[in-house]
Amino acid sequence: MTIKTTAAIGGGVIGGAWAARFVLNGLDCKIFDPHPEAERIVGEVMANAERAFEMLTDAPKPKRGTLTFVDSIEEAVEHADLIQESVPERLELKQKVHMQIDASAPEMALIGSSTSGLLPTDIQVKMMNPDRLFVAHPYNPVYLLPLVEIVGGAQTTEETISRAHEAYEQIGMKPITIRKEIDAFVGDRLLEAVWREALWLIKDDVCTTEELDNIMRYSFGMRWAQMGLFETYRIAGGEAGMRHFIEQFGPTMSLPWTKLMNVPELDDALIDKIADQSDAQSGMHSIRELEQIRDENLVGIMHVLAKGHGGKGWGSGKLLKEYEERLKSQAANDA
Repeated sequence: MTIKTTAAIGGGVIGGAWAARFVLNGLDCKIFDPHPEAERIVGEVMANAERAFEMLTDAPKPKRGTLTFVDSIEEAVEHADLIQESVPERLELKQKVHMQIDASAPEMALIGSSTSGLLPTDIQVKMMNPDRLFVAHPYNPVYLLPLVEIVGGAQTTEETISRAHEAYEQIGMKPITIRKEIDAFVGDRLLEAVWREALWLIKDDVCTTEELDNIMRYSFGMRWAQMGLFETYRIAGGEAGMRHFIEQFGPTMSLPWTKLMNVPELDDALIDKIADQSDAQSGMHSIRELEQIRDENLVGIMHVLAKGHGGKGWGSGKLLKEYEERLKSQAANDA
């Protein structure tokens, strides 16, 4: 199934970026968000996305889709092939919204939720057609980062998951189905562990927010951009590989290095400390400026990775090369 029309329900940072990815990949998108400044917010996200997309590839771009703001969920979804919900993380709200989507969406429409941690089984429980609901959890900025975690609920069909993979691949993404339905899925489970430990390090005055960020971005953050955790540690094991690494470093897991099972209280003192240090670190830049710096860096990383592995591409760079080939092929077929 080829996706042609889309709907975005919720137009914040995530919803607006979904709409941008849809439109820049040639798909029409109707968007609904009751926020009084939704058009301004989405417009600013779209401007950043356009800028990033121009830097990302010289391949022939698809004819841009249309973005239309509408006044109701029903109007947004009535002709959509793919519907992306990105409303706030409140279960009752999501259940209500998905009941409305379900009642008005075409029979074959795919319905994805951008939730960061709510279970699809809980979201779909009040739907008349729960089989077509799944989680499609992206990473910010959605218009650049290609990963989307696909998570089915108890009533989601395998056909829906398969069709979802095809839909997101069509817009240059890397869908990965999470094998078990768990709170926060995989990516946010990892991020929460790092975030929790980081809060302790700041609270205990081991380092500042800037020092912590520098430790990440000048070391393992660079590794993670091109190889994941296990592949990186396989190399650390030398010629003997992963088994040797585990034998050598595994015993350290029993040492009391981390505080991962405890959460520091986010009292006013800790919040003030983090906020003040963050202002000192980055307050000289506006949020939009930081977003643009981030996007330039991400594009640069993907360009470098596209040249990796002897020109075959590596990681997200390989995915970019494959996406560009599809764009070129499509342009040739349309000529």
